[in-house]
Amino acid sequence: MVRESIDRIGVVGAGTMGSGIAQVAATAGYDVVVRDIDTELVESGFDSIDDSLERLADRDDLAESPATIRERIEGTTALKALADCDLVVEAALEDLSVKRDIFEELEGVCEPSVVLATNTSTLSITSIASSLDRPDRVVGLHFMNPVPIMEGVEVVVGEKTSGSTRELAHGIAEELGKTTWESDDKPGFVTNRILMPWINEGIRAYDEGVATKDDIDAGMELGTNVPMGPLTLADHIGLDVCLHATETLHEELGDRYRPAYLLKRKVEAGELGKKTGSGFYEYE
Repeated sequence: MVRESIDRIGVVGAGTMGSGIAQVAATAGYDVVVRDIDTELVESGFDSIDDSLERLADRDDLAESPATIRERIEGTTALKALADCDLVVEAALEDLSVKRDIFEELEGVCEPSVVLATNTSTLSITSIASSLDRPDRVVGLHFMNPVPIMEGVEVVVGEKTSGSTRELAHGIAEELGKTTWESDDKPGFVTNRILMPWINEGIRAYDEGVATKDDIDAGMELGTNVPMGPLTLADHIGLDVCLHATETLHEELGDRYRPAYLLKRKVEAGELGKKTGSGFYEYE
């Protein structure tokens, strides 16, 4: 059985997704421990949290002060610091071997009743949990980027995920103020299986001269009522992240997911979108 009461949440990874997950958990009133492999990465994650909380406070979108929320979050480089957490969410590098290693370590650190969730956007939950003694407590909690703003969380159920783990995943996401939907453990799940070819085709259309990048984005925003067109969204997600997801889907599902040439070229040039200041658009 998995524990039903959650008071303290651990997050592995202090990057964009990990810091966002930590922020929404602390905002919801939970004590949070964020772990990354070195102090600089932890501090960088805290800087992102501070900036995000200040922006939300300026819009009167917080029930408490940024300082009060921030006090609930502590940072560490030691995985054993997550030993007293009631739930751990992994948001590390999107690499199967890295995630497997982390989960094997977590199994040795955390109590058997602790649910171990992964924020993977494309990798198999079943594969991540395959070497564990208790794969039934592993589940996908796929948060959307940016985590503090986006309202949805995709719950992904692996082959061995138990019913109680699945229920807890839906419940904790809702406690964090999110709305959930569920996916079986198939490549890309619901979101990226549909989203990545949409972005990929937008990039192809631009590369093949169908329209300007502004008109491609405007056409999708105004024609389908989405908040961002494919090129703008790719820049916000990160072109390297889009490429990795598309390559994974291409490997699993075939040619319909083959990455656009221009996407690969942009990543090779280091133009990764908003986080590097340049992608399909320029950013300050």
